[in-house]
Amino acid sequence: MNAATSSAPRAALVLFSGGQDSTTCLADALTRFERVETVGFDYGQRHRVELAQRSVVLRALRARFPAWRARLGDDHVLDAGVIGQVSACALTRDVAFGMEASGLPNTFVPGRNLLFLVLAGALAYRRGLGVIVAGVCETDYSGYPDCRDDAMKAMQVALSLGMDRRVVVDTPLMWIDKAATWRLAHDLGQRADPAGGGDALVELIAEHTHTCYEGDRAQRHPWGYGCGRCAACRLRAAGWARWRG
Repeated sequence: MNAATSSAPRAALVLFSGGQDSTTCLADALTRFERVETVGFDYGQRHRVELAQRSVVLRALRARFPAWRARLGDDHVLDAGVIGQVSACALTRDVAFGMEASGLPNTFVPGRNLLFLVLAGALAYRRGLGVIVAGVCETDYSGYPDCRDDAMKAMQVALSLGMDRRVVVDTPLMWIDKAATWRLAHDLGQRADPAGGGDALVELIAEHTHTCYEGDRAQRHPWGYGCGRCAACRLRAAGWARWRG
């Protein structure tokens, strides 16, 4: 799904966690839309450091990319703690990472992305934003069913009906892998600032964003901070290696 048409709304709300994917989506939205706001969710996540990194990333983007500064509007953080009350998983409890009998990793938080979209839809309605941008992907991911394209399309229909206005759920990373996500970030940065913006955005993402499920900000790798062992770190590292290789 892509909202980059001449008749599309010109204002968007980006689901912004402070991670690699959502930061790349934010850069993409700042390239395509006239006004962009961001929203994050506090759901009692084990890797709460990502909430702290959100403001760091936003400050860095404003400082490094003047072309995007005027387009980047308000940031919102919503309390989604109810997720932790109903989802006993490795992202909301201090348990070892592993696989469930269902074949899904125990980092899957049932209903998380669906609830995020409902809350984002209500916020977008109030703020006059016609597009919700989500960094979900079913090409190179952990297998979460609420990241799939069908789920996003279904939520787009439900939100549009429930809000009685057209809501676009935009998923720019849906069909690309992590290597292509790094490449996209470089291309977006270069478009914003041909004098080194590509390398600058990649370095900003590596230095300031957070993906690691363990919340590890002590170990710095070429691709960023993290334990290097959890599924999120492995995906990010493998994508970096393919892109750089």
